[in-house]
Amino acid sequence: MRYNVLIVCAVIFFLLCSSAPVSAAVLEMTYRGQVSTMIPAKDTLSIKTPEQYGCDYPPNGDPVCNWTPLNKYSLTATVPDPATYTVFSGAESVIATNMGGDGGKWITLAKVYGSRDTEQLVTDVVGDPGTLVLPLIGDYSVETAMIPECNACSGTVCDAAKTIVTVRSAGKMVQEETITPGESFTYNGRNDGSAVMVRFISGEAAAQSCPGKTGMTGPQPRSVFVIKVTPPAGYRQVNIRTATTTRPDEMLKTITVSGSAPVVSGTVTQAAASSLQTPETPLSGYLVPVSLLCAVFVILRRR
Repeated sequence: MRYNVLIVCAVIFFLLCSSAPVSAAVLEMTYRGQVSTMIPAKDTLSIKTPEQYGCDYPPNGDPVCNWTPLNKYSLTATVPDPATYTVFSGAESVIATNMGGDGGKWITLAKVYGSRDTEQLVTDVVGDPGTLVLPLIGDYSVETAMIPECNACSGTVCDAAKTIVTVRSAGKMVQEETITPGESFTYNGRNDGSAVMVRFISGEAAAQSCPGKTGMTGPQPRSVFVIKVTPPAGYRQVNIRTATTTRPDEMLKTITVSGSAPVVSGTVTQAAASSLQTPETPLSGYLVPVSLLCAVFVILRRR
């Protein structure tokens, strides 16, 4: 009886393995840090003080994701494309997805704007946008769908002859383009100074999306894009501060006094404070002496 149970379990395990979808054979991890050394001759980029991104999945409730500092000074890997060296110049904050660990390959490098965790957004991407763990700046998003070249497949992946790129603004689709490797386009239809530029470098699609191809275990498809988002005009002064992220002592309060203009109070710089002061009129310096003379005149008249 026990022998029969073992046979059944082995058959079930074999069926599950044979029907498993495509999965990555090489572990991929996402880090954040600061760009340090770049060596174009070796196609490498290093980030220092790296922190690793990870999530816990409780039985009930939403995943809890956070960053954990690594016991390592820096990580070095090859870049997704030489365009990396036109996007990064050194010392920028970066989110990076890596395949193969230290000495492996960067799948994605994304330039980050904002110092606080609750304010961090992506302005530039080199690599696969599907690996991003942070949203794009300006309330934009970019989605890509690869169209495979089914005559150019190897194992689990096929070359992508085209890609369908969808740009969304506040969740609403604003532009969709089908482009081939080397082509690009720019969306700037919001009339607020913002723009999204997307350039398709290269890409792969899952082999199982082609007729006659079945899923198997192996590397998952990856693509390389260059994406640059220009935020709306005045974004740094207005949008990056919110009620949930601004400290109480940084908030400016407007107090309206009946019969007068609004007065701004709070922590401001000396230059800003001087600009808020009411200009002194020529008569203001004589108010005290005039009042004193009037008082003396009344006293003398009573005598």
